[in-house]
Amino acid sequence: MLPDHCKDVSVREVDFELTMENIERHAAGKKAYTRTDFIILRHGNEYAVVRVAKEGGPELFRPIVSLGILSLPSSTVYVEEPEVDVLVRSHMARIALEHPGKTVVVRGMFNHVSFASSDDVIELRVTDVVPPRPSKLLMLLETAISAGLIDLPVVPVLEEIDLNELEKKATTPTVIFPCRASGTLSKKKVLYLDELPEIEDKATLIGCDLSRRIYKSVYKRQMPNFINMCARDLRPDDGRKRIVKCCKVREGFEIEGSTAVVPWGATVQEVADAVNALLRPSV
Repeated sequence: MLPDHCKDVSVREVDFELTMENIERHAAGKKAYTRTDFIILRHGNEYAVVRVAKEGGPELFRPIVSLGILSLPSSTVYVEEPEVDVLVRSHMARIALEHPGKTVVVRGMFNHVSFASSDDVIELRVTDVVPPRPSKLLMLLETAISAGLIDLPVVPVLEEIDLNELEKKATTPTVIFPCRASGTLSKKKVLYLDELPEIEDKATLIGCDLSRRIYKSVYKRQMPNFINMCARDLRPDDGRKRIVKCCKVREGFEIEGSTAVVPWGATVQEVADAVNALLRPSV
């Protein structure tokens, strides 16, 4: 139901109560601008949103042939958000989530007006390993959304895989992480696999399949104590749309069912391409 552009939305002040009968009566015999697909009607502090279909033809203003009422005052909320670009569907979706079950008319940046409904929202799980915080994958996704690379009403929902929580499961005096990450806390002896440390005590490797392969290649033995931190492996099997990082993906992205998988060192463009492919599979 979301408009493609605020140019497709017309705002009209009217002098009648916003009932279904009054709106239909008012539209009879009227014309609408060729670009107008939706009309927001205002009567005092009350709002209604309608969809219009027009006769074909080259004229700039063409007769309205049908009308669909999307919301009446009882289900319509008006808000002013001068910092919000109404053209960014994700930002509109977040506002809509604050008013569940309502159509939200938003006057945003540059006084542009559009609307959204919580029914339009697409929640995307972002399953990422932290620290460091904030989640890098979440930041890449937010950047892609703000840059207009993802033109969908996506609302990210972060699912953290916390290294500090995984570390608590280790029973050895030493833990090994793949590399240094700011924010990791441990009272144990901490080593980093990429520094090729000497391992004298019993240790637990907190990493992924690649970390185990590197350990075996360097130390010529299997690591007996291992805690998996791979988001690709640990993601919930719940069918929800989500995005994860994995070092087995070298570039681009992969789609596995309801999950988009991007490289560990993904770019903003790779994240945008992955999300668009996941949520727009027919395009």
